[in-house]
Amino acid sequence: MPEHSRSPLVELTLARTREFIRQPEAVFWVFAFPLLLALALGFAFREKAPDRTPIGILTGSGSDQLMKAVSGSPALLARAYSAAEGADALRTGKISLLVEPGPQIVYRFDPTRPDARIARLEADEAIQTAAGRKSVRPTSEKHVTEKGSRYIDFLVPGLLGMNLMGTGMWGVGFSIVTARSQKLLKRLIATPMRRSHYMIAQMLARLLFLVLEVVTLVAFGWLVFDVSVHGSLIVLGIVCLVGAAAFAGLGLLVASRVQTIEGVSGLMNFVMMPMWLLSGVFFSSARFPDYAQPFIKALPLTALNDALRGVMTEGRSLAAIGPELLILTAWGVVCFVIALRIFQWK
Repeated sequence: MPEHSRSPLVELTLARTREFIRQPEAVFWVFAFPLLLALALGFAFREKAPDRTPIGILTGSGSDQLMKAVSGSPALLARAYSAAEGADALRTGKISLLVEPGPQIVYRFDPTRPDARIARLEADEAIQTAAGRKSVRPTSEKHVTEKGSRYIDFLVPGLLGMNLMGTGMWGVGFSIVTARSQKLLKRLIATPMRRSHYMIAQMLARLLFLVLEVVTLVAFGWLVFDVSVHGSLIVLGIVCLVGAAAFAGLGLLVASRVQTIEGVSGLMNFVMMPMWLLSGVFFSSARFPDYAQPFIKALPLTALNDALRGVMTEGRSLAAIGPELLILTAWGVVCFVIALRIFQWK
C-alpha cells in the first residue's frame, strides 16, 4: 500500500465527481437547463405589465357603460356574458368576478379566492372613477359559496389530473431507466419476450394502482371539503383510465433511451413543467392569451383537467367530453408507437 495514499473518503468523492462529469445529460440538467429557463422566462416577462384578471359583465341595460368603465383598468380583462354563460364561467374558474349592471351594481365572486377579492376592488374603483365619484354608484356583493362554484371545486379535479400525470410518467419512466442502469433490461433480451410485452406490462402495472389513487383523492375532497362528483362515477373512471394510459405512454417515450436517473429526472421535469403552468391545474387555462389557446388545448393535461372538471363539476356525459378523450387517446397511442420503435434495452 503506498505510503501517501489518500483517504477512502477523498477517493470516493473524486470517483463520484468523475462519474457525474462523464454524464452529459446530468451536467446539462444541473447547469445548462436552469440558465436556459431563466433566460427564456427573463425575455418573456421583461418589461411586461401584470397579467389582467378576467372578469365578466352581464349583458343588459347599462352593461355598455360598465364595460367602457372597466376597460380602462390595466388590471382587468372584461368580457360580456349572458346570465347563463356568466354563471358557468364563474363556476368553472374562467373569470374571477361577475358584474351585474342595474340601479345597484352586484358583484358576484368566491370570497375564498384572493384574485376575486382584488378583481372586485379593481372593478369598483374603475366604475366609481368613471362616475366621477360625485354620486357614488350603489353596489352590493353576492358570495358564490354553493357546491360546484367554489375554488376548491375547481382545484380538486386539477390536482387529480396533475397526480395522474406525475405518477404515470414517473412510475413508468423511473422503473425503466432504473432497470436499464442496473443492466436488468440487457438480461431480458435473451428471454422469449417481445419489446411490446415489456412496455405494455409497464403500463398495465401502472394502471393497477389507479383505483386506489383516484378513490383516495376524490374521497378526501368529499370528506374534508364536501367536493361532490356531479356526473357519473363510471364516466369519471373512464376519464381517469384514459388519462393514466396516455401519461404512461408518454412516460414510456421519455424513458425509451435515457441511461441515467439524472437524465430521466431532468427530461421528465422538462416535459411536465409547461403543463404545470399552462394546463389549468391551479387556475383556468382561459386566462392565457387567445393565440396560445390552440397549443394549450392540445396538451394532454389540459384535456384531462377539462374532462375531469366536466364530469365532477358540470356533470357532463361521456359524449360531451368526447373531444378531450380523443386528445388523450391520440397522445397515448402516438407516444406508445414511437416508444416501441426507438426503445433500447441497453
